[in-house]
Amino acid sequence: MKYDITVDVTTVSDKVGDTVQYPFYATEGAAGMDLCACLEQEIVLEPGARVQVPTGIAIKMPPGVVALLFPRSGNAWRSGITLSNAVGVVDQDYIGEIKVLLTNLGDKPFPVRPGDRVAQMVFLPVLQARLNLVDELESTERGSGGFGSTGR
Repeated sequence: MKYDITVDVTTVSDKVGDTVQYPFYATEGAAGMDLCACLEQEIVLEPGARVQVPTGIAIKMPPGVVALLFPRSGNAWRSGITLSNAVGVVDQDYIGEIKVLLTNLGDKPFPVRPGDRVAQMVFLPVLQARLNLVDELESTERGSGGFGSTGR
């Protein structure tokens, strides 16, 4: 597999590398690295509840890179488990522990056990915009048509 960037990782828990795996790509073609729960004991996420799940790791990325955290599709489909913030953003200058904000949108309690895969982390390049204040925007074919304006 080809690696385009190098990301420094450190542990903030001695469980990582022992009972909890470091982030890893589950398959050669995976875009996201699986993140595992670094917990002392199982927690149960009740329907409608949300919780911060520590991963036991912190990262330092090169400039111009962001790490985005996404729900695991299997958990979302089978149990309604998603991320409270839809997509977690780990900014390039944040070097604290990565925590995953889980929400149970399902109708049954969901156990989160130490070492369970709870999210996936994708690294992407970042563009920062310089805003240009104008009196009026140049017109487009769509114009200001909002939700549903381009058809079904």
